[in-house]
Amino acid sequence: MDDKTKKRIYMFYAAGVVNLLIGAYVLFFGRGFLPEDKVSMLILFFLGFAALDFWMPVMIKKKAAKDQAMLEAQRKALSAQQPPKN
Repeated sequence: MDDKTKKRIYMFYAAGVVNLLIGAYVLFFGRGFLPEDKVSMLILFFLGFAALDFWMPVMIKKKAAKDQAMLEAQRKALSAQQPPKN
């Protein structure tokens, strides 16, 4: 996996942690200064984005593995077509 893809994966994980922390803050401290329905919506919002941020790296890794397998298959097919060098 290239460095750009790894950096993207780490950024998704960092964003997920930030969303979890903000969601936890709203859960524990938001009830004191926000209406109940707004607290519920904010918690769902931040936890939903946290779930998305942790799901995306899994999809990126699957796509990278699929692309790598396809590239390897193309290399094998190309090497099988070329005659041996003497």
